[in-house]
Amino acid sequence: MPKFFFFFIALFLFVTAAIGQKKEVDAVKASFDNYKAAILNDQGEQAVKHIDGRTIKYYDNILEEVKMFDSAKVESLSLLDKMMVFSIRHRASKAEILSFDGSKLFVYAIQKGMVGKNSVVNSMIGEVTISGTFAKGQLVVNDKKVPIYFHFYKEQGQWKVDLTSIFPVASVAFKKAVDNSGQSEDDFLFSLLEMLTGKKPGPEIWVPTKG
Repeated sequence: MPKFFFFFIALFLFVTAAIGQKKEVDAVKASFDNYKAAILNDQGEQAVKHIDGRTIKYYDNILEEVKMFDSAKVESLSLLDKMMVFSIRHRASKAEILSFDGSKLFVYAIQKGMVGKNSVVNSMIGEVTISGTFAKGQLVVNDKKVPIYFHFYKEQGQWKVDLTSIFPVASVAFKKAVDNSGQSEDDFLFSLLEMLTGKKPGPEIWVPTKG
């Protein structure tokens, strides 16, 4: 009898753990799906609920660069960061910029189409691996697995998307687009901003937006 008892206890624990693991995997996928739905519907206030602290910190840092960096410091930024600084200075008023924090800047970026819908459209999360409060999910695009992985962190009991985890891949693609354009990095960014906004960037994009 004791052997059977311990067998059933072990089986129960195994099944319980498996159910718990599936629940966590489903929650990770749901966090991406919720973020995706918010992005596709231009719902910045909803989208910000599904991104993690690392992403908010990134937008905090970008905001500080928008406010404080002069032309020399902007020129030293990575391609993605420079585009973010240029985009915000080009689109947002001084009053808007000074009213932002990282979360509000993210919401603004979504409302202005600065967070591309093409990064999530026709996409889903496939295989998920979880280790404690960290998870990694493979991106599936048009039902095909791609070698891109989103990271997720569990914060205050909720899985959230770390958008910074795909920045290295985005940077490579962005750099390739610049190289293929035949333009300098800055000219490419200026042309892209003009195409997206219908307004030619002026010298203000090089100027710190201080209070």
